[in-house]
Amino acid sequence: MNQVASLTAESAARAKPSQKISYKEFLERYDGVFAEWVEGEIEMGMSVSRQHADDSGFLETLLRFFADARDLGKVYSAPFQMRLADQERGREPDVLFISKSNEHRLTPQYLDGPADIAIEILSPESIGRDRGDKFVEYEAAGVREYWLIDPERKQAEFYALDDDNRYKLMFGGREGKFESSVLNGFFLQVEWLWQQPMPKVPVALKELGVL
Repeated sequence: MNQVASLTAESAARAKPSQKISYKEFLERYDGVFAEWVEGEIEMGMSVSRQHADDSGFLETLLRFFADARDLGKVYSAPFQMRLADQERGREPDVLFISKSNEHRLTPQYLDGPADIAIEILSPESIGRDRGDKFVEYEAAGVREYWLIDPERKQAEFYALDDDNRYKLMFGGREGKFESSVLNGFFLQVEWLWQQPMPKVPVALKELGVL
C-alpha cells in the first residue's frame, strides 16, 4: 500500500461515524486505534505527554513482571479494550490487570467484563472523564481496584471496592508506600512516579523481591 493510500485508510478509521455503531463494528473499524466505544458512539483518544507515557510504561512493566513471576495473571495496556457490556461501554484503561481466575474472559481483541485492576493516568483532556464517568462505571462494573495517577499534580489515589461494592480510598498522596489488596505482595513507592530520573525497572523489581 502506498503512503497516500495508507494515510487515507488511517483517516477513514479515525473518522467518527455519523450514526451509532455496534461494538462488533467498532472492533473491526478501530482495531489498534486509541478509541473508546460509549453507547454506540466513539470517543477518540488524544496524544499523551512524555511523563504520561513514562508512568504508563513503568507501571505496566512492574505489574507484568510481578504478575508473571508469581503466576497471578495478565497485564495489558491501551489500546486493549475492556468491554462493560451491561453499560454499553468499551473502555481502554492505560494499564489493566486480569487475575488468573478471570483469564477465561480474555478474547483476542478485548476483556469481556471488568479488570481486577484498572489504572488511568490523568491528562488535561481526560481528567473529567477519569474522575467522573470512568470512576462510576468501573465501580458499578466491579473493577476491584482503580488507580488514578496525576503526573501534573504529582499525586496518586488508589481505590478499592468495599463490602458494599463502593470505592473506598486506600491511599492518596505524593509519596509513601501503597500496597495492593488485589496483587498480594505488590507495593508501589508512589514517589517513584515523579522521581527524575525514574528508578530503573530492575532496581524497582529487586525491591519488590522479583529479581
